[in-house]
Amino acid sequence: MLSSAPSTTAHRHALIAQARQSLLAGGAAPAHAEVEPWIARSWQRCLTQGLNPAQRVAFDAVSAPALRRSLEENHPLLHAARPVLDQLTRAIAGMRYFAILTDARGIVVNVQGPCDRSDPRASSIGRVGIDLSEAAVGTTAIGAALAELQPVWLHRGEHFFDDNSSYSCAGAPLFDPHGQCVGMLDLTGIDVPERPELRHLVARSARAMEDALLLQRPHALLLRLNWPGCTLGGEGDGLLALDGDGVVMGANSMARQLVPQPLRMPGTPTHCSDLLAMPWTMLFDAARRHPAQPLDLPLWSGLRLQALAQLRDLTRSSASGPATAVAHATPSAPSVAAPLREAETALIRRAVQDARGNVAEAARALGISRATVYRKLGAPKGP
Repeated sequence: MLSSAPSTTAHRHALIAQARQSLLAGGAAPAHAEVEPWIARSWQRCLTQGLNPAQRVAFDAVSAPALRRSLEENHPLLHAARPVLDQLTRAIAGMRYFAILTDARGIVVNVQGPCDRSDPRASSIGRVGIDLSEAAVGTTAIGAALAELQPVWLHRGEHFFDDNSSYSCAGAPLFDPHGQCVGMLDLTGIDVPERPELRHLVARSARAMEDALLLQRPHALLLRLNWPGCTLGGEGDGLLALDGDGVVMGANSMARQLVPQPLRMPGTPTHCSDLLAMPWTMLFDAARRHPAQPLDLPLWSGLRLQALAQLRDLTRSSASGPATAVAHATPSAPSVAAPLREAETALIRRAVQDARGNVAEAARALGISRATVYRKLGAPKGP
C-alpha cells in the first residue's frame, strides 16, 4: 500500500503537465480535476501578459528608493511579523523550507529560515528587494495569493514558468485592521516532497500576524468575539479594537466575518453602536467589573455572539507616552465638546420630527445609519 503513493503523485503531476499543454495549445484555461481553478486563472493571466513558459525568469530587484519606501511603509507589518516568523521557522526546521514576507506588490521585505545561499535557485528569490509578483515571475504562491486573496499551495509543475518547476510553496495574503491586503506570507522549498498541509500552517501564521498588527495599534478596549459555546481567549477569536469613544479602530479577519461592517465611504469611521444592538458604554463597564466573564453581545441582525471585553493594559507605554495611553483607555469625559454633542443631538431630533417619527427616513436624510440615530438620541446629555 505504501509503495502506491509515489506512483499516485507521479500520475497527478502527469495530469497537471497535460493540463498545461492543453492551456498553451488552446489558449483557454483547462477544466481539469487536478488543476485548481485559481491556478488555471493565474496561467491565463500570464498568457494574457504575453509570457511564455519556456522563457528565462529574471529575478530582478526593485530600485533602492522603491525598497526603502516599501520597508518604511511596512514597518508596522515587519514589527508584528517578527515573533510569528520566529515561531514559524522553528515549526518548519528540518523540512528545507524558508519563509518569505512580501508587501502588497510582491516585493520581498523579509526572509527567514534555512535559505541555502549556495543554491542559486534559493539565493535568487530569498533576498530582500526582489520582485516576486505574478507579472514578474509568473504563477507562484506569492503572486497567486496576492491576486486571489486566499491561501494557496503550489507544487513544481503547477508554476507557470519552466524555470520555477523545482519550487514548492505555500502562501497566504495578509490583511490590515481595515481589511486591506498589505502583503503575503510564503513558505518555499526546493526539490522537496509535496506538503499541501503547509497551506494551513501558512494561513494560521498569517492570521497571527494580522492579530499582532491590530493589537499594536492604539486602542482603549479589545473585544474578543465568538459564537456562543465557543471557548474565548484563543487564536480563533474575532478581535474588535475600540477607542475611548467606542469608535472601531480595527478588526481582524474573523471579526469581520462575525460582525459584517456597514457600507461606508472610505475613511468614514464606524462606531460600535452601528454593529452592536446595545449601549456601547456597557462594554467598558463589563471590562472594568467582570473582565473574565463572557458578555452576551446582540447584533442588529438578531444574531447573538459572546465576547470578552478587555481594557488595554496601561502598564504598556504607547509610542506617544503614558498620558496618551490613559486617554485612550477610558471613555471620553464630557468636555468642551459637550455643546457640539448637544447641537448634533438637536439636529437629529429635528430630522426625526421633520420625518414625522420615521427614523429610517431621518437617517437617510442625514446620511447616517438608523443605529446611529438611536444611539445619538439615547445618549445622555452633557452637563
